[in-house]
Amino acid sequence: MREGAKNVGVSRVLYVEGGTPLKGELRVYPAKNAALPILAASLLTPEPITLVEVPKLRDVEVMLELLAHLGTQYAWEGRTLHLQTPEIKNTHAPYELVGQMRASFIVWGALLARAGEGHVSMPGGCAFGFRPVDQHIKALEALGAEVWEEDGTFHARRTRPLSGRVVFDLPTVGGTEQAMLAVALGGEATLVQAAVEPEVVDLGHFLALLGAEVEGLGSPIVRIKGAPRLKGGTYRIIPDRIEAGTYLLAAAATRGSLTLEGVRPDHLDALLDKLWRSGHRLEVGEDWIRFRATPDPAPFHVEAREYPGFPTDLQPIATAYLATVPGQSTVVDRIYPDRFTHVGELARMGAELYLRDRILTVQGRRLHGAQVKALDIRAGGALVVAALSAEGASEIEGVYFLERGYEHLTERLQALGARVHLRESPVALAAD
Repeated sequence: MREGAKNVGVSRVLYVEGGTPLKGELRVYPAKNAALPILAASLLTPEPITLVEVPKLRDVEVMLELLAHLGTQYAWEGRTLHLQTPEIKNTHAPYELVGQMRASFIVWGALLARAGEGHVSMPGGCAFGFRPVDQHIKALEALGAEVWEEDGTFHARRTRPLSGRVVFDLPTVGGTEQAMLAVALGGEATLVQAAVEPEVVDLGHFLALLGAEVEGLGSPIVRIKGAPRLKGGTYRIIPDRIEAGTYLLAAAATRGSLTLEGVRPDHLDALLDKLWRSGHRLEVGEDWIRFRATPDPAPFHVEAREYPGFPTDLQPIATAYLATVPGQSTVVDRIYPDRFTHVGELARMGAELYLRDRILTVQGRRLHGAQVKALDIRAGGALVVAALSAEGASEIEGVYFLERGYEHLTERLQALGARVHLRESPVALAAD
């Protein structure tokens, strides 16, 4: 092949013909961010575990590949997942698996508890800013583990059941989950300034089902007393508040109407309050939400922070919605101040966005279709919301990211009346 020539490959894109209000009913799937730490917790017991209604997402598949590498046997029965880890066969979590998804890093604590040691590569996942693991290390050291890092791999070893008092420098979901897993099998800990997110609470309830004593879930001080041997059991994972929020914001951006079923409205208080203040009509029941958009919504300010504040995972998606709302809005992210990979892509669709000193100003207007690329999961969700509301057609690359966070996205949007479909698109590949 002559110099400078190119091969032609094929990439999948999500094609969206915008301008159609979403209308209909949707049952919310279980929460990916709750399922992943619960899957890691299954390493703690040799007994069978059954998880009811598990999301079938790429991130879940990656976690299952990692668990199988460590010794877990698993089988799907429809959407129910059966797992059992009779013994830990490998205490090393390799980069090729951990590097795909940050949440896989928390197997470290479970390995340490069950096998007495754990060796886990530096975590990967969505690249929207630096996300350190210092609070994970601090927690394990405070509990009595020997911890060191070498050539990009974190090592931990214990000579006794872990116990102690961990005072986090700031609330951290992953760090809190890591510490909970590390002490659930025979250890004991008090966690101060623990994360209070629903997914952390769900993990605590699962550990309690297995036999650990857990107090203070949902508060900044959590006490855990592990059992010498944990049992098995059957557990149902909480609904996905981020998926629910994404569909609500999509309905708001398209000025549509939506009923969500199988949802936890109390997990969405911060978003529901913003939508109400924007002028939309909301009715809320124990496990359902009815939403009807106003044709003339008002702008608002978003400040993403720890639960029960506005979720950082919904910040990019809220930004996409606000880009369709006439008037000026502002967006700040206190969790990940640099989580703005969606801004440049939204601008390609005509959004007026100004980022300065980590404060994003949004001047809402009518958007138009464009070719854009998702650079992480929730940035992808933002582009879908923007494309659904825009005039004309959009093509969204980075379908891989969407499939990490949204199950059956295309089919679920089609069921709500959206004109969307996946299609293959040729891409040029530079020759060697």
